[in-house]
Amino acid sequence: MSRKIRVGSRESDLALTQTKWVINEVKKKYPEYEFEIVGIKTKGDIILDTRLDKIGGKGLFIKELEQELLDKKIDIAVHSMKDMPAEIAEGLTIAVVSKREDPRDVLVTSDGRILEDLPKGAVLGTSSARREVQVLSKRPDLKIKTLRGNVLTRINKLLNNEYDAVMLAAAGLKRLGLEDRCVQYFEVEDVIPAVGQGALAVQTRSEDDIGYLVESVHDEGTSQCVKAERAYLLRLNGGCSVPIAAHAVIEGEVMKVHGMFATEDRQSVFRAYVEGDRHEAAELGERLAEMILEKMKLG
Repeated sequence: MSRKIRVGSRESDLALTQTKWVINEVKKKYPEYEFEIVGIKTKGDIILDTRLDKIGGKGLFIKELEQELLDKKIDIAVHSMKDMPAEIAEGLTIAVVSKREDPRDVLVTSDGRILEDLPKGAVLGTSSARREVQVLSKRPDLKIKTLRGNVLTRINKLLNNEYDAVMLAAAGLKRLGLEDRCVQYFEVEDVIPAVGQGALAVQTRSEDDIGYLVESVHDEGTSQCVKAERAYLLRLNGGCSVPIAAHAVIEGEVMKVHGMFATEDRQSVFRAYVEGDRHEAAELGERLAEMILEKMKLG
């Protein structure tokens, strides 16, 4: 018996590529299912001349999709996990988490120069407070200039000499087949990624059947890592206005989590690390947050 599923997606090339990947994974297990992609513009896609932290943070990329789910105009929504705020709309759930693509941040330059070789006072493009804080700790002389728009728009701005370098997520470049643009990869312990970076979230209504998604898209290891990262985010009440980062990895039965948190004025940056039983992911994330809070108390 065929079933038609309406899939909500932002309209950027990357969002549509990610959405088609989810659809293809489901169709491998359920070839009889039919899909309709419903393109939805979010506030974050429309307002491109302002930093995210000035206009509302992470929820800017998901609120319209959540409303379409609640109104039953779509059946599922595909998001980049890093766009998901600490708390999501009542009545909705993150049904499944995909296997994580490369979680690292990368530097893209038009002439192949790495961060250490950029001239003094070079202009670096990013809209991420998290990236800004961490890169300035390495190169405090750099000038940070807001960079918004989809991946190709950002690269074109670099090629048009509006920036000397830009920072992007490796996952997005790889999914778009632009891996050759990655000049320098920053290791996850060095420039800690955004919570959930590299993973996809499929959101549904809480009461809906998600069995077909669990069987085709869900990756339990990534889900456990993201659970730790999001517990950390929730405990620190982190949004886009506050520079915050967390990244978890699993080695055997051990989960290792790195975290970063900076004050809103960017003057104080705190880092912490925790490891423990992989099956206690949420507790590890909360413990990491408590370590950060203790460091903040001590100044």
